Amino acid sequence: MGRTATNFLVTAAGMAAALIGATCAQADTLSDLRARTPEQEIVYFVLPDRFANGASANDRGGLKGGPLQTGYDPTSRAFYHGGDLKGLTAKLDYIQGLGATAIWLAPIFRNKPVQGAKGQESAGYHGYWVTDFTSVDPHFGTDADFKALVDAAHGRGMKVYMDIIANHTADVIQYRESPTRAAPYRSKADYPWSRQGGASGKPINPGFAGDHDGNAANWAKLTDPSFAYTPIVPKEERKVKVPAWLNDPIYYHNRGDTDWKGESSQYGDFVGLDDLATENPRVVAGFIDIYRGWIDRFGIDGYRIDTARHVNAEFWRAFIPAIRTHAAAKGIPNFHIFGEVATGDYDPALLASWTRNAAFPAVLDFAFMRAAVDAASGKTGTDMLARLGEDDALYEGGKAAALQLPTFLGNHDAGRFAFFLRQARPGMSADEELARTLLGHAMLLTLRGVPTLYYGDEQGFAGTGNDQQARQDMFASQVAEYNADHLVGTQATTATDSFNPDHPLYRAIATLAKIRRDTPALSRGATILRASSDKPGLFAVSRIDPDTGREVVVAFNTSAAPLSGNIAVDPASGSFTSLAGACPAAAQAPGSLALSLPAFGYAVCAAKP
Repeated sequence: MGRTATNFLVTAAGMAAALIGATCAQADTLSDLRARTPEQEIVYFVLPDRFANGASANDRGGLKGGPLQTGYDPTSRAFYHGGDLKGLTAKLDYIQGLGATAIWLAPIFRNKPVQGAKGQESAGYHGYWVTDFTSVDPHFGTDADFKALVDAAHGRGMKVYMDIIANHTADVIQYRESPTRAAPYRSKADYPWSRQGGASGKPINPGFAGDHDGNAANWAKLTDPSFAYTPIVPKEERKVKVPAWLNDPIYYHNRGDTDWKGESSQYGDFVGLDDLATENPRVVAGFIDIYRGWIDRFGIDGYRIDTARHVNAEFWRAFIPAIRTHAAAKGIPNFHIFGEVATGDYDPALLASWTRNAAFPAVLDFAFMRAAVDAASGKTGTDMLARLGEDDALYEGGKAAALQLPTFLGNHDAGRFAFFLRQARPGMSADEELARTLLGHAMLLTLRGVPTLYYGDEQGFAGTGNDQQARQDMFASQVAEYNADHLVGTQATTATDSFNPDHPLYRAIATLAKIRRDTPALSRGATILRASSDKPGLFAVSRIDPDTGREVVVAFNTSAAPLSGNIAVDPASGSFTSLAGACPAAAQAPGSLALSLPAFGYAVCAAKP
């Protein structure tokens, strides 16, 4: 054998060994990722359209024409801007550098590109106007692009959560009785299933016992969908929905627009969006099949469920166990499912009811948002935050289950945290604004729950309201309104890209995220309340290490003046190490710790063994 051949074999063997090693390392990374429980994650929530544009060729989604045909207009906050899955994949370094361990994407399914009355059109850039539940919207790329994103994230030890919908589809079904205006909701009492167009109308659907009977034989008797309105599907859209069964109006409520109250909250169309009859067993089975498929094809790690409170509890009691069982069978034992039960109030009873009545393992913690925003802004004291620990007993599974509730300070619907601060403190200085923003994120990353960061908050995004006003671009924006907004902690604007790892918020969040990841008490530990007040001031808790029993004291000053005070601690906690902020080296007496915090300051103090 010649020298060249020998060198070739040696080189080939080395390459093979390296490939095997890389494959094993990736398998180990995936195995470790799968073993993490939901409360060990730090989630980064992103709208792909507004994050990074990796391929300008897909900006118009393969469609031709102007904005009303393609949905693309980067100068309008209501239309597609060009962000996509390739762009998101290229920015994984940035997201991981912030400390996130999981990415939650707004829906990426194929959407109706544009809808709305003439002069009020907007695009499906947000992903909630689905026509095809089985494929990626071309504006975001391809199914292969999504697979590449998931694989790249998994290779870094990061999870991927999809945002999903079962409540509605895009607005395709129209009503004969209301062709040019919104259709007012028509109730089951005034427009029963058994009559056409009202209680005095002609009999239809003989033998149908009502939607409370989930038996397939009962639903087979519902054959005429014109009980309230007469549904009409435009000819050009009769086959637009995928899977094909979704094109049949019989699988929808067809009762007109919701007014967000009472019965209409479950049965009404969201501003015209076609509201699915989720009581029908065919719809239940169909959506279980759809969302099992995404697990099979991409190996994703969890689902955030949109508009969960507008779907009947029986649907979720069938859907959630089926999905979790299927994920476990595919080697994903800690598949995280959390529902959106939206409210602007501090109302843990409402949130908890969906864990008990609808079997949700977790819901987005709107109660935490209300308590943390009001405390960090100084609008109230810290008594709501103090109540949170006791109210956790309301959730199915109690306080241990509450560890898996995704906590957040703002989002794409409600608005951004900095906007809420400006509402509460319109005259505050730039320094105070930054300090209060840091304070809120310190609460988010050290208190119980799964911290969920809204993209752009780490770059000081604020916005001027909710919905479209809170959906700024991370890449250089062409939206004048976005670019006019002054950001927290920087003189930059959204007119240039916003991926600055030196932003003070980015740096602080990254530091806190590392502390959380390295400190089991902060992710998996029980909480003991140590200090609170009905006025701005000291709030402190002890988080207990689930393995050692050692406490980590977390303290915040929500007032505008420095403070000093004593808090109770475990008498066995004699000395402390500072993980963040100023911590005393030792307790001043067994069971008593003296703390001093600057205005809007915080500290994380770990008891030594």
